[in-house]
Amino acid sequence: MLHYWQREIVNLKKLILSLGAIVEEQIQRSMLSLERRDSALAEEVISRDREVDTLEIMIEEECLKILALYQPVAIELRFVIAVLKMNSDLERMGDLASNIAKRAKYLSKRERVDIISDFGGISDKVQAMVKKSLDSLVNTDVTLAREVIAADDEVDRLTKQILKKTVNTIEKHPEKAKEYFSVRSVSKNLERIADSATNIAEDVVYLCSGEIIRHKSEDFSPEEPSEK
Repeated sequence: MLHYWQREIVNLKKLILSLGAIVEEQIQRSMLSLERRDSALAEEVISRDREVDTLEIMIEEECLKILALYQPVAIELRFVIAVLKMNSDLERMGDLASNIAKRAKYLSKRERVDIISDFGGISDKVQAMVKKSLDSLVNTDVTLAREVIAADDEVDRLTKQILKKTVNTIEKHPEKAKEYFSVRSVSKNLERIADSATNIAEDVVYLCSGEIIRHKSEDFSPEEPSEK
């Protein structure tokens, strides 16, 4: 039979996974609104961001209540701390999905921008990272979490390609600068979603092993500080 505080931990896990599911859907629908030039769908994503914010506050309050009332230790304490961090990252992902939807809504009213077709690959990779990061939490799977962390470099590479392409296009067609700056904004928001998914994966590693791996990078050196 579970003690009361253990039931609180189980309920907290359900809440964070519920938030994760909503955020996953928000990201998917924001990209669909961009691809389909669907302003109504984009508006639905923007409106639903309030639901993400409300659930984020509820989860934070639950975490603080557990810490204050039950003073968990060891793995339970790491879990509550990890959920607090993940909660913030998921709320941020919801904001970024809303930002993409706002750009999609704007672009739906403008002449079609060909470069949007380039988002297919990066969008798929980012959404896969988000799903894997949440799956790694469900299954406390460090191997899966490390796959998410490793995938972030490829997303960074692809976003740099899109950035270069948008800059080149603006130079050739300055009259379409506003549209291509919106495309650039979508790219940056996708990159930041990938960064947040990486943060969640790093928190899963911390949860399972107690190892804090944020800010670690094999490529880091004092002469060439990493930028992220």
